[in-house]
Amino acid sequence: QLQLVESGGGLVQPGGSLRLSCAASGVALEHYAIGWFRQAPGKEREGVSWISSSGGSTDYADSVKARFDISRENARNTVWLQMNSLKPEDTAVYYCAATRRDPWLYPPRASYEYNYWGQGTQVTVSS
Repeated sequence: QLQLVESGGGLVQPGGSLRLSCAASGVALEHYAIGWFRQAPGKEREGVSWISSSGGSTDYADSVKARFDISRENARNTVWLQMNSLKPEDTAVYYCAATRRDPWLYPPRASYEYNYWGQGTQVTVSS
């Protein structure tokens, strides 16, 4: 059974940076596409960034494009989300999620495609 644990959240000032980690255990992460999603209080969950199981394809929501960078190292069973130029509207609980995908397939954007979810990590952007 795949288990995911997020870490790296915290309080940061506007314009600052954070690096979130998604560590997997139970099975090899190399068989899974990963998505990062977030949910702010009173708002629906939204997709932020996605990466294919091989790491060869990445995707970003328009709201974070050019500010966030997703990467993975399958040998370490870990995916990261580097978040730069953070804005107050980035404040949310961030979740990583996994879905089994062949390495040549593009990672899906829809949250319902993802079967495994972490517990989330809080990111607060405030002065």
